[in-house]
Amino acid sequence: MQELLLAKTHDETRQGEAFAPAQEPVAVNGKRFYIESYGCAMNFADSEVVASILQKEGFGATTDVDTADLILINTCSIREKAEDRVRKRLTEFRQLKRSNPGLVVGVLGCMAERLKASFIEEEKLVDIVVGPDAYRSLPGLIEEANGGQKGVNVLLSREETYADIAPIRLNSNGVTAFVSIMRGCNNMCSFCVVPFTRGRERSRDAASIVQECEALFNEGYREVTLLGQNVDSYHWIDEQKDETVTFARLMELVANISPLLRIRFSTSHPKDITDDVLHIMAKYENICNYIHLPVQSGSTRVLQMMNRTYSREWYLAKVDRIREILPDCGISTDMIAGFCTETEEEHQESLSLMEYCKYDLAYLYFYSERPGTLAARRFKDDVPLDVKKRRLQELVDLYRDHSLISMQKDVGKVFKVLAEGNSKKSEDELYGRADNNKVVVFPKHNFVKGDYVSVKITHCTAGTLLGIPVDTNNTDN
Repeated sequence: MQELLLAKTHDETRQGEAFAPAQEPVAVNGKRFYIESYGCAMNFADSEVVASILQKEGFGATTDVDTADLILINTCSIREKAEDRVRKRLTEFRQLKRSNPGLVVGVLGCMAERLKASFIEEEKLVDIVVGPDAYRSLPGLIEEANGGQKGVNVLLSREETYADIAPIRLNSNGVTAFVSIMRGCNNMCSFCVVPFTRGRERSRDAASIVQECEALFNEGYREVTLLGQNVDSYHWIDEQKDETVTFARLMELVANISPLLRIRFSTSHPKDITDDVLHIMAKYENICNYIHLPVQSGSTRVLQMMNRTYSREWYLAKVDRIREILPDCGISTDMIAGFCTETEEEHQESLSLMEYCKYDLAYLYFYSERPGTLAARRFKDDVPLDVKKRRLQELVDLYRDHSLISMQKDVGKVFKVLAEGNSKKSEDELYGRADNNKVVVFPKHNFVKGDYVSVKITHCTAGTLLGIPVDTNNTDN
């Protein structure tokens, strides 16, 4: 799907960025790795697992690609634009290999799984290809590549969760962190490649999740985002306690670590988010009132073709239920314009759904066929490109109106903001996010990142709330 990114949420802020730990580990074996990540938060979390595996093998990290002995790109196959960007980068890295023959270049993640050996056999762009469930095999594949062999491991697993690997927080601000709670996806949405690139859904041991979050809190982190393709279907049986841990229960366990540890999560499937989850969110002040609830289309017929397993009316009832239990909850969405056979009337249904929901954030795309998906096999991509673009622009224009209105409604309110660092525009200002996930910028005064600050919103832009601290003694950390 071709992308038009309208607003950056916490789980998609660093497309194509090179990462290294804030304090780079010493390269015990004299070699350094460079890793570049694309796509969703799951990919960035996976890169942190890969960094941990490589550090145990004696590799040090670097953000300077010219000094690297190993270059890895953690890829995304969700959208064609991401794949095109990766191919361009691999072509650039091939030029580096000409001046450094010992350089090893590898592709990780979803694109590696989807394209498998074609990177090596047909395009000759890389030395190793490793799928999302095969990162433990990286050391052996690197050793083989150093010996002149090419290596591929894209086997999917029904058990792998990397629960025993402590991720190295790459390029961390020391305040917020991702924690993966599950892998894979059982939803066969017809437009999506994830079930084919990340395999079947499996949940991680609840105790290991709580332990990781507790360790992060003790290290000074003040917010964790629980990650999964569909977090609401998290399911773990604790045989020792004879207890079934649902997502609602997992959130409660993490919330009880400390009231100073904020919890966010991504992503929810509308069919699986339950009242139990909403009531737990309402019960705990440190569970943020923000839900990413992708709808994809406002037409029931199109939703059926997408295999989303809910109707327009059912989705709207779910939004109503969220706002009944959590009146101040921020809601964001994904929407695709121009899916196969979409009519003009059905596009109007998407616009009217957006008008009803008035999303705080939205990711809007026009459809482009992804090889290997059910839609590619079953349906004709028959909506002309100019029509797709026009429909997308209409969605964009409506969203922008709603976004500004949403921001303006918060002027005059006071929010508890977790300071994440200096504002991009001024070192005299800090930025953070309110409970509803909106970015807030305010004067620094004596506050530092990691502080909770009560901020009264005085004005706004279409994408940012601006305000002043109203209690300069409020520095809980």
